[in-house]
Amino acid sequence: MADLAKEAASMHKAASGLRGVGHHMAKPLQEFESASHDLSALGALGSLLGAKDDIEEGMTTLAKLTKHLDEEWETEAKFLGDVSDAFDLLDVLLTAAARAKKG
Repeated sequence: MADLAKEAASMHKAASGLRGVGHHMAKPLQEFESASHDLSALGALGSLLGAKDDIEEGMTTLAKLTKHLDEEWETEAKFLGDVSDAFDLLDVLLTAAARAKKG
């Protein structure tokens, strides 16, 4: 039963960590998306090679993928939290059953 409590605590901690990822990534992602529209650092070379549009498209794609990962991590965090809650409940039920059996 103590193992269930440890597993539940570990899963709860992991879920909390996953929930925080989006919060920490919001500003850097916003800055990255903004930079994808201002590629002036490439100068004339980028325009001559036609790379600007490709780089902008690639950066936009990366930003979208990052948003999808954040959504996936949020779903995973919810699942881990639900499993953690189930382990907590199971631990309580097993403890109660053991006490009832003893006496």
